[in-house]
Amino acid sequence: MATRKKKETVAPAKVTKAATLRTKDVAALQTEVKELQKAHFGLRMQKATQQLSNTSTLRVTRRDIARAKTILAQKQQETQAAK
Repeated sequence: MATRKKKETVAPAKVTKAATLRTKDVAALQTEVKELQKAHFGLRMQKATQQLSNTSTLRVTRRDIARAKTILAQKQQETQAAK
């Protein structure tokens, strides 16, 4: 009787929560977006050179960038409306 090989599980990439992003100010959100974009670029380069084993991290970082940009736009709109 053959034994089954256990499938390796990979921990999911860290997802940035919207609640933690909402506590940051505009400048911190802008730096967060830049850091996420740099991380996403690095992941794309790893994918292009066949070094990226978990390609789902690309999707996670892309969505984190969108989440941070959305909250940044909301905060900027709030400051414009307050003026």
